[in-house]
Amino acid sequence: MHIVHTEASLGWGGQEIRILEESAGMIARGHRVTLLAPRDAQIFRQATERGIPAVALPIGRKNLCGLLALRRWMKNHPVDIINTHSSTDSWLAALACATLGGGPPLVRTRHISAPIPNNRATRWLYCSATRRIVTTGANLRAQLIRDNGYPGQRITSVPTGIDSALFAPGDRQAARRRLSLPQNSTLIGIVATLRDWKGHRYLIEAFTKLDRPDARLVIVGDGPQRQNIEARIRELSIGERVWLAGNQTDVLPWLQAFDIFALPSYANEGVPQALVQAMLCGLPCVTTATGSTGEVARDGDTAIIVRPEDVADLRRGLERLLADAPLRARLGDRARLHCVASCGVEDMLERMEKVFLDAAQAAV
Repeated sequence: MHIVHTEASLGWGGQEIRILEESAGMIARGHRVTLLAPRDAQIFRQATERGIPAVALPIGRKNLCGLLALRRWMKNHPVDIINTHSSTDSWLAALACATLGGGPPLVRTRHISAPIPNNRATRWLYCSATRRIVTTGANLRAQLIRDNGYPGQRITSVPTGIDSALFAPGDRQAARRRLSLPQNSTLIGIVATLRDWKGHRYLIEAFTKLDRPDARLVIVGDGPQRQNIEARIRELSIGERVWLAGNQTDVLPWLQAFDIFALPSYANEGVPQALVQAMLCGLPCVTTATGSTGEVARDGDTAIIVRPEDVADLRRGLERLLADAPLRARLGDRARLHCVASCGVEDMLERMEKVFLDAAQAAV
């Protein structure tokens, strides 16, 4: 098949990473893949660097220019499936196909749990213009059926697959030496784009209330909340105990350097890739059940679940892990076993390939 992915977002996070990893996997399976994205989008640059075919189109906004550019490209290039990922490119692709008459079938992937409007136009987009819907977690699928009334037989949950051979426990002290992190401190880490709903501010507040002078907080990632996070760190006078590592091309050594992983998201999650990566690295995790997070993080079994936007409960979860080494070891072991069994890359590719084939056959 010739599979085309569209992405209007200029930013960088789990959604964009999944698109590229899935594209590389489909290419390895013998499919042809093309990414359509704005030239100034980070995913466009990353695709080019990774050798994934990418075409720059002005589809970053819902306007006539983007619609005509996408329509013109589709008219001149035979396509079997279009997989859209954000609202803007989904609308542009749907309108381009509708105006072409007999355009390729659309598959819409929903990566986050943000509510979808219940109106006639949006229902047309999801139920008429789109042939299949993919969600990155079963809870997201249930949400679309329950809250929007979309037909369940057209929605498939396909969690993002992570390479369990790559993301695995490593030598913690060696990782810390490589990254110039303190050898004798207890490191609590988070890997996430600095967006409000990832809950960094709650983690910082909970960290300051821990009665553990040896503890340090490591924040890996960048994003729109960076200035606010830096300001709060200054206000609390904890700069000497907090590392802001910024974006990292390779997050594996950071995960392998941590003692505990925290992800206190309160909205917009599917199954977070960074959480799965941390669990595969055997880290004990403190997180919330937001979105589809609870499908991998099971309280007391594979992680500690705390209430969203609750500093006191987040502190409780962190303190529980800090005080109990056997619990940390057990949760880390259970987390890795669970994610190896349920979050494999080949399983993701197999299921997405079936979605694409079903959508293409339904279009005939």
